[in-house]
Amino acid sequence: MKEDVFYGKGMAYVKRDYPDIFKAVVELNDAAYTGKVLDYRTQKLIALGITAAASDDRAMKKQMMSAMKEFDISRDEIVDVLRVVLLTSGNPPFTKAMKILYDITE
Repeated sequence: MKEDVFYGKGMAYVKRDYPDIFKAVVELNDAAYTGKVLDYRTQKLIALGITAAASDDRAMKKQMMSAMKEFDISRDEIVDVLRVVLLTSGNPPFTKAMKILYDITE
């Protein structure tokens, strides 16, 4: 279910040249996404909201695409997450995320 691609582009160098650091990042990812109390689908929606609030274009797009592919999460479900982003982080991250969402769904 979880994909192994969960990191930025620079991690390819870390994986190649510093496998000990890469291993620690993989283990941290596994520890964070346990599904013990909140299922992985819910955790994915939280991650999507965090990347949107941070206005990280690349991460938002990857989170949205991954959520839709892995869990068949709908555009309306993502918009519900983005409503919280609007409330907590303001209009600029919200509108940026909405543009990305519509770019990938239309």
